[in-house]
Amino acid sequence: MTEDTGAPTSSSAKRPCDEDAVQGSPKRVRVDIQSTVDVNTLNPSSDVLQGDKKHPKRRDAYPKSRHGKEKDKKNLGRRRRNRPEVNETRAETDPQDLSEKSPRLPKRQSAILLGFCGTGCAGMQIQPNARTIEGVLFDALVRVGAVSSDNADDPTKVSLGRAARTDAGVHAAGNLVSLKLITQIPGVPDVVKAVNELLPPEIRVWGIVRVQNSFNARTSCDSRRYTYFFPSYLLIPPKPGSGLYETLQRQAVSSGSSPTATVCPPPDTVHPFWTDSSPVSSKDDDLQRKRRWRAGTEDIQKLREIAQKFEGTRNFYNFTVGREFSDRSTQRHMKKIEVGFLLRGLQGLTTRQIADPVVYGSTEWISVMFHGQSFMLHQRKMVSALVLCCRTCTPPQVIEELYGPRQVFIPKVPALGLLLEYPIFESYNRKIESVNENLSQDDPEFRPPIDFEIHREAIDNLKQTHIYDRMRETEDHRAVFDAWVRTVDAYSGDDLLYLNPRGIIPSAADFSATSKTEVDEQEDEEEQDAVMDKAELVDMEG
Repeated sequence: MTEDTGAPTSSSAKRPCDEDAVQGSPKRVRVDIQSTVDVNTLNPSSDVLQGDKKHPKRRDAYPKSRHGKEKDKKNLGRRRRNRPEVNETRAETDPQDLSEKSPRLPKRQSAILLGFCGTGCAGMQIQPNARTIEGVLFDALVRVGAVSSDNADDPTKVSLGRAARTDAGVHAAGNLVSLKLITQIPGVPDVVKAVNELLPPEIRVWGIVRVQNSFNARTSCDSRRYTYFFPSYLLIPPKPGSGLYETLQRQAVSSGSSPTATVCPPPDTVHPFWTDSSPVSSKDDDLQRKRRWRAGTEDIQKLREIAQKFEGTRNFYNFTVGREFSDRSTQRHMKKIEVGFLLRGLQGLTTRQIADPVVYGSTEWISVMFHGQSFMLHQRKMVSALVLCCRTCTPPQVIEELYGPRQVFIPKVPALGLLLEYPIFESYNRKIESVNENLSQDDPEFRPPIDFEIHREAIDNLKQTHIYDRMRETEDHRAVFDAWVRTVDAYSGDDLLYLNPRGIIPSAADFSATSKTEVDEQEDEEEQDAVMDKAELVDMEG
């Protein structure tokens, strides 16, 4: 997942995302922390080298940063006024051309509330040579005039940021982008309407809110709500004869009696779904039967028991990438995780459980709602652990083990089922509420709260038309979830030995950073390796 920013082309705003779908998924993240290098040392002259030899202590007198290292000069000349080529161009510019420029319009720190279907786009954040949600949105803002032509070449000039970053193929019913925006545009009475007219129908702007100058989309966000949808047939145990099935059999036999033996079938027991099928049935025949299968009450109860292990403040080291166990940033607080369907309360901030999954077409779907402080990139790993434990009769206590220092491999479930419901800004809203007490709504200092619920009708329409329907259509035609579970079941290595009836992580399940598994190699096809620093990795959290 590359995090570089780049300006989108103006021709990309109106076309649906599917037309320019980027092949492949976001890049695998690898943290590369390098010490800063003085640009003057890259091509040192002989005089400098000789001078350093004659005066070995001269460098000690150079200015130091607060970390005790020499000041980094790699940004020297980064600003436009320091660039020689820019200065030369300005000197050659005809003064008459400067006078003909459009007048500078004031920019205001603003928050754009939007929703989108992520199918066919390379994620939320702007990337070079890739079609992204922010790229399409930024291009529309430029064309409308909300971003001036002077700032059109670089989104960082208007301090573009987002509350939550989403991977390729991930949807958002609500997300927030903050930037310095021209809100009063001559000839454009309704900026939101004008921008939406330039956007494809699967990307919608719900509203634009004036925010305080200190507002930061990521750090001002208190928590995020996500929902993951998956077909219930993922809970069917591995097919007899598959690699994972044989691994589970060996584990069950070697473990002998255990405290969980009473809730698990005997090792040689075959799940009823597979006893009714032919040993040589094709994958297409199996898929049709899987879609007709329905989860029982005990299956849903197992999911709920395992899901409770995710709640609270935990070390999500094994559920992210690019972090060490000792990194304090891996400590995150999960407010709630529920199996069922999210229902709106009076203010849209309460949840209730619905016991029964929902059937669409021939497939039964289950939803898992996450409400957490922030997520270290991979909610999809959390869902994977939840599903794999349930379908392999692994006790919930193994989730506690996954919070420990031992590194294990957890394959990610497909991005297709992940939906960002919306980010929550409770602290910011309380802050501006106190500021607004003595102000009228016409006062220039008045700041409205950030509230997605006032756009609920439009949000629900987008979810139904462009997210839910497309999600089911994609699964019906491409069988994305079946392909994933068959890939996992085909693997017979030791990396998944933590799926066992004892609920422990054996030493053989340690996942070395240098080891490669078949499942891991397939994920590599989706995510090419990329090098990024810690600042970029932090910006990817959401």
